[in-house]
Amino acid sequence: MKCPGQDSRYWDEAAIFEASCPKCGNTVEFFKDDSSRPCAKCGQRMANPRIDFGCAAYCPYAEQCLGGLPPELAARKKELLKDRVALEMKRYFGNDFRRISHATRVARFAEQLAAVEPCDLAVVLVTAYLHDIGIREAERKFKSSAPRYQHQEGPPVAREILASLGAEAKLIDEVCDIISHHHQARPGDSVNFKVVYDADMLVNLEERQQAPSPLAAEELARRIERAFLTESGRSLARKTLRAA
Repeated sequence: MKCPGQDSRYWDEAAIFEASCPKCGNTVEFFKDDSSRPCAKCGQRMANPRIDFGCAAYCPYAEQCLGGLPPELAARKKELLKDRVALEMKRYFGNDFRRISHATRVARFAEQLAAVEPCDLAVVLVTAYLHDIGIREAERKFKSSAPRYQHQEGPPVAREILASLGAEAKLIDEVCDIISHHHQARPGDSVNFKVVYDADMLVNLEERQQAPSPLAAEELARRIERAFLTESGRSLARKTLRAA
């Protein structure tokens, strides 16, 4: 079955339109399903300014469907995957709003840290959303959410989710590796790991400070200095936790 968005049987009068070449200003005619077209005057190839490539960010058949992705979308495909991963994480946890909230906050802090750390944003955010994805299986099999069980059960679940979304094998492997020890830093861990670790640590401390018996100010300060792997993580923790 052809994708309805690209099937001319569903088109209306807006399916054929004109756009100005960004290089020379010449008029270029587009059909709705054109991913790009060359300018007849200067030869500049321009992306279709109206086509919706949202599904192409995660669909494994996007290139066959569209005849090749525009370079600007191909460059962002991994980053756009995070939105689908966030939805799958929420679907997986269902009504477990506490864990959905935890993962979402870890992703939010990870994105802030990624703005100053030399990391792969796609790997960081996908891992942040999925870092605790093994907790349900750990509790089902072992009646425990202990880190070692999460580390064991998380990667297979994450791999299944990411494969279903058409993620690249290299990204899947790195995400699963981080999940497999996300509570335990190892010598030589990547910046991607450190960013996710620090974001998770920050949320865990934030939750601890909201508990009935929070850490005293002195102990919190010591924990911040010792526990984080990046200086940006420590800085964000000081700002976030001392303002809480």
